[in-house]
Amino acid sequence: MSQPSSGSPFDQLNLSNLPPGPPPVTAADSPQKIWKMGRVVLQRETAHRGGKVVTVVKDFASHLPVSVIETIGKKLRSACGCGGTVKDKRIEIQGDQVARIRALLEQEGFQVAGVK
Repeated sequence: MSQPSSGSPFDQLNLSNLPPGPPPVTAADSPQKIWKMGRVVLQRETAHRGGKVVTVVKDFASHLPVSVIETIGKKLRSACGCGGTVKDKRIEIQGDQVARIRALLEQEGFQVAGVK
């Protein structure tokens, strides 16, 4: 038995008869959206907040994990330049930010219902 010089048992394989493999997957070919986002509802609330307005995004699809909702909440907070939180699969953004939030959610792939 003769040992190949590099020590690899695959050095002496004949690859000329094999069909070409699939093309490599690039970042442009892979889908950007993993989740089907679904429908959400926008709502203005002032109850139990001392008269201050909070914009609430609720009714997320049940298949979306909390981590995705938290990521979207973080994007909304930074885009609106204000505070907010995620509670019980609801995003609460401080202030009356309905137009900005609606535009960002539609850009993320959601169907937005509720206040205009």
